[in-house]
Amino acid sequence: MTDTLTRMFQESVAKFPEVPALMAKTGGAYTSITYRGMAQNIEGLGRGLIALGIQKKDHVGLLSESRPEWAISDMALIHIGAVNIALFPNIPASQVEYILADSESRTLIVSDRAQLKKAIEIRERLNHLRIIAMEPPPDGTVDVLTFDEVIKLGEVSPATDTEFEKRWKAAKPEDWASIIYTSGTTGDPKGVILSHANFIFNVQTGKQILSFHPGDILLSFVPLNHVMGRLVDHYLPLSSGSTVAYVESLLRLRQNLQEIRPHYMLLVPRVLEMFHEGLVANIAKESPRTQGVFRWALSVGLECCRLIENSRPIPLFKSFQWFLADRIVFRKIRNRLGLERLKFFFSGGAPLPRATAEFFGALKLRIMEGYGLTETAPLVTVNPSNLLKFGTVGLPVNGTEVKIAGDGEILVRGPNVMQGYYKRPNDTAESIDSQGWLHTGDIGEFDREGYLRITDRKKNLIVLSNGKKVAPQPLEIRLTESPLIAHVTIIGDQRSTITALLFPSFKHLRDLAKEKKLDVDLNSIEALVAHPDIEHSIKQEIDRLLPDHADLADFEKIRRFSIIGEELSVENGTLTPTLKVRRRAVLERYKDVVEAMYR
Repeated sequence: MTDTLTRMFQESVAKFPEVPALMAKTGGAYTSITYRGMAQNIEGLGRGLIALGIQKKDHVGLLSESRPEWAISDMALIHIGAVNIALFPNIPASQVEYILADSESRTLIVSDRAQLKKAIEIRERLNHLRIIAMEPPPDGTVDVLTFDEVIKLGEVSPATDTEFEKRWKAAKPEDWASIIYTSGTTGDPKGVILSHANFIFNVQTGKQILSFHPGDILLSFVPLNHVMGRLVDHYLPLSSGSTVAYVESLLRLRQNLQEIRPHYMLLVPRVLEMFHEGLVANIAKESPRTQGVFRWALSVGLECCRLIENSRPIPLFKSFQWFLADRIVFRKIRNRLGLERLKFFFSGGAPLPRATAEFFGALKLRIMEGYGLTETAPLVTVNPSNLLKFGTVGLPVNGTEVKIAGDGEILVRGPNVMQGYYKRPNDTAESIDSQGWLHTGDIGEFDREGYLRITDRKKNLIVLSNGKKVAPQPLEIRLTESPLIAHVTIIGDQRSTITALLFPSFKHLRDLAKEKKLDVDLNSIEALVAHPDIEHSIKQEIDRLLPDHADLADFEKIRRFSIIGEELSVENGTLTPTLKVRRRAVLERYKDVVEAMYR
């Protein structure tokens, strides 16, 4: 029985030894390594780590972007019984230091020179830290081991051969596989302990839903230290004999899509929105005739998608029109993007705007949106591929119980629920009650068909000074459907009215300024935001997306807004590594702007 991640991988090696397991760009072209080759690399690194003195249950940090060495490092650590403390590569050295200290990690594996620089800086304060680099360090670097050196240590230590096999075979379902630190939108990140059993449950459940096949290619973009990336871009394909190809970077995503032409891809909603916005912008540059044909094709596709969503038959003539729209328009778009083989996009980590989901559905590119948390490793609900329902996060996965508490909070119970927060028994007891229900902190509701809809975070609910409650997330999602608006923070807690901070998409503002031929410095964010025509255009977008606030109660209406001439980012502390808005940090950073709106 496959009850641990080590047995899962070894079974795949036995079944698919010559199938490509991993692909990455080297020397300008994608090259691959087979399952057999990956297993040999895992054993080599694992034996080297044993020779270094890494014991079972030791915590080892992994600071790297997604690449084959990340996958090999993770599997090597799991095979020798160590615990992977995976860190986002885009966090600053101070956060790396906090996580390493909190997790009591004494070894850190890093990828490139940028991550090595952080590690060396941290070692000045964590002087026990041992550093292993995937790439050769710069000349003159001291006390840094390379991958090759670690592997050679194992080769000259014959006893590590039997010890490696002994350890992976001795792995138990309850053993810890990883501690993943939450992104900390409301405070310091907490270490979520996830066992082999947590991940294996979701691998087995996910395979019932996502249907990966041997030889299918998944293009990996979401960081593997993110729990959703860990499951969908790592453990699931490796359990199925599928191939994982790694994206070089966001800037190379379009190029890598055309090179790989994947069968599956996991993307966060913001990237799907960027795809949506980019396609619409490109169509707007075409001739009036081409734009007209696209509008017709899109309207046909949208109408058919809504019929399917409502379980209504598509009339024969309408079905023929969609077929024609696909032949004339959509197929060409998919081919141009490298998506002609794509079976599904998967989306999670944040709400996906309905307009984006419908747009891709019309183009016959299905998005399976789901819901989960780091604390559930991560699957809780998923939209079935044949019964997609836009605006929801789908149905509870098999074996997982989901219910709504009296205050609207979503509660989850099942084998996927974490072992607890590392060294935080009080936080664990607060999150998991005596009956085993995980209190997610999310507010939601089930519709008549049992699909879950997320409405907001419990901590984000705004209580106005008159006691009325406002969920900010639905308003924020609707406003960010505008290509001009990248992020929104709705404000009003203990205030008399609702206001908003708007963070524009500066790329689209520049495009708008060029289109309108405005006399403004295109390289100055402040100048663009301050231009009256830009402010008027954003006001028009708000009116378009919230027409007269017709479907909102009077107390939910946005009374004033401010356009901020600065981008939210991980670097300035306003976004988490997964690009979620740190609401508390935003309110603190722009408190003067907020106060000015209420004067």
